[in-house]
Amino acid sequence: MEYFIQQLINGVTLGSIYGLIAIGYTMVYGIIGMINFAHGDIFMIGAFLSLIAFLVLGIVGITWIPLALLLVLLVSMLIASIYGWTVERLAYRPLRGSFRLAPLISAIGMSIFLQNYVQLLQGARVRPIPPVISGGFTFLEGGIFSITVSYLQIVIVLLTIILMTAFALLISRTSLGRAQRGCEQDRTMSALLGINVDRTISLTFVMGAALAAVAGMLFVLYYGVIDFYIGFLAGIKAFTAAVLGGIGSLPGAMLGGLLIGLIETFWSAYFTIEYKDVAAFAILVLVLIFRPTGLLGRPEIEKV
Repeated sequence: MEYFIQQLINGVTLGSIYGLIAIGYTMVYGIIGMINFAHGDIFMIGAFLSLIAFLVLGIVGITWIPLALLLVLLVSMLIASIYGWTVERLAYRPLRGSFRLAPLISAIGMSIFLQNYVQLLQGARVRPIPPVISGGFTFLEGGIFSITVSYLQIVIVLLTIILMTAFALLISRTSLGRAQRGCEQDRTMSALLGINVDRTISLTFVMGAALAAVAGMLFVLYYGVIDFYIGFLAGIKAFTAAVLGGIGSLPGAMLGGLLIGLIETFWSAYFTIEYKDVAAFAILVLVLIFRPTGLLGRPEIEKV
């Protein structure tokens, strides 16, 4: 039981990171009906920005952990938001009136460009970072297996809950959220009613990129090593989480992220680690067979 609880804690922590990335996928899909395949690479850029910011703060002598985390979070979110805005302007807006495959191909090209861009700037070697947040709580010591909850895991889960709540309130109770929901239902009618559709879509990309940067910072803190390729695998898993929970649903994206994290963690703990990705995708296929719209997704009803 102690081992099970420990893996449950690890799975929730990993799933929280996947969930933050998945929200960016589902927000973009909810408005323009397309998948931003460069989103995983924005997450990777956010991770590198966080690593660089931590190193710079260490050089200038800012070592108080809460202040350092806040500064790194703000810097990585700001710069990653600029990348997200640029992706929308270059890869999506010029092709918005084209056939549906054109923006998809453009986004894949942008993803490849960002991977090679970071590889040229930072190199292909793994970039390590020393532990920033250490320590934690240990329960049931002296038994066969002790349960450990690190301070970092608590920070990850709490930050995820705060951001999820903030974005849910933003979408449900602000003018920007109403504009986003209007564009999701009918962009033409929204434009006729005075909503700036281009600005709304750009802000959605910016918000998704900011969340991806948060996930990138948490990934750096949790694993301590990154490279230019982490965006591909994390992006595919976060996209899987968004589909599993119901693409277009914010709660569904977070639920899907938690499920993917739990599946990977428990499969690695009780079975062979080499097939943890196979297990996650197999469960996705099973869910979609019986619920094609995902766990919390709603079927699209076309009114005539």
